[in-house]
Amino acid sequence: MSATSSVEAPRRPALWPQRLRDLWSVSVSLVRSRNAGPELGADRVVRRFGLVIGLVGTIAAVLELPEIIVQHRSVPLIWTMITYTVAFGMLPVLAVVSLIAGARLVRAVAGAAALGYLAGMALVMPYYYEIAEAPGLIWAHRLVMIGVLAAAVAWRPWAAVVYLVVTAATPGVALYVMFDDTTVLSVVENFTRNAGLCLLFLWCVVHARAAGARVDRESLIAGDRAAAVAGTAARERERARFAVLIHDAVLSTLLDASRSGSGGTSVVVREQARRTLDQLDATRFSGADTGLLDASSAVGFLRAAVHEVNVGVEFTVHRGGNENELRMPLSAAGPLAGALAEAVRNSLRHAGVPGRRVRREVTATVGAGGLLVVFQDDGAGFDRSSVPADRLGISASILGRMRQLPGGAGFVESAPGQGTLVTLMWGNAGSVDDVGET
Repeated sequence: MSATSSVEAPRRPALWPQRLRDLWSVSVSLVRSRNAGPELGADRVVRRFGLVIGLVGTIAAVLELPEIIVQHRSVPLIWTMITYTVAFGMLPVLAVVSLIAGARLVRAVAGAAALGYLAGMALVMPYYYEIAEAPGLIWAHRLVMIGVLAAAVAWRPWAAVVYLVVTAATPGVALYVMFDDTTVLSVVENFTRNAGLCLLFLWCVVHARAAGARVDRESLIAGDRAAAVAGTAARERERARFAVLIHDAVLSTLLDASRSGSGGTSVVVREQARRTLDQLDATRFSGADTGLLDASSAVGFLRAAVHEVNVGVEFTVHRGGNENELRMPLSAAGPLAGALAEAVRNSLRHAGVPGRRVRREVTATVGAGGLLVVFQDDGAGFDRSSVPADRLGISASILGRMRQLPGGAGFVESAPGQGTLVTLMWGNAGSVDDVGET
């Protein structure tokens, strides 16, 4: 055997910890990609409570296991396993889902956990006498709070209160039905004790969720106000600049023209008029305004423009993973908001259908490269070819604005009886590749 063959090759270290971390990161990214965008305060509260309840409930289930084994010594093993799994099986799932998924899935799993615990209390009843022979309170009647907290995360307050009443009353009612020496007073005392303790924690969860929702509403209102203030400031700047132009250029041109007499216009006046027209044309999209809007401000600007026309129009936002990189000039946000507002106004004027309510909605998709805004209604619709030439609402106020906007584009699709779809796009430096990323 050669000398080289006797030397062992160096062993590579195991990479499984890194692979597990990569797998976890990919799983989290896949789940959260369905809920892209900044997390609302109310949803954050739901996820935090879901995580706490899932972990605490799982720990409580493990700690109760020895007591459950003692109380179920006369119960068939398969029935014990089914009861235990139904009562506590969704709690670890709730903890994991709260880490990687959105609030909607967390609420669904929390509801399943609450119903599972209630089902576990029911599954104890066929072997109630055997379980009650063991010392101590029946395990399913000691952890009512876990189910109530899961219900508070999953459902509306009134539904959680109904769940609390049912679960808090079950232990006393079971004792009253199963044992003749149980009095009504002891049932009431049992219910009062269980309900009082659970009601305190239920109140905490409900008010925390309400506080999160209140923060979201205030943030939305503040964003709309900021966008409205920015829009007003931009319009005031444009109005002032236009007034200066009229005073300095247009009026002076007219004055020189009036002094030139009827014998014709001088070369100087013609040149001055040409320069003035160029200046007026440049006012449409001036680069002098250096104000930039981020993603939230741009969306708020558009929402304010829509709700200024009609507050009943539904406005939905989809955000890409890198929407924070968006920087939209006010000079671009103004025409886009104007075109969108005109689309809403046209729908309100012409899309009505007798006998039913027309649904109108705006969907804004935000990415680092720009914005994609879609307005849609299910109203009367129209035939583009039949629109008179003097009707400028579509040709000038919508499509014309978007054609003149650098990086902008607009499309209108409609047919009689099939509603109208208006698509407006703006891409930074003319690029809209990133806008569709949701």
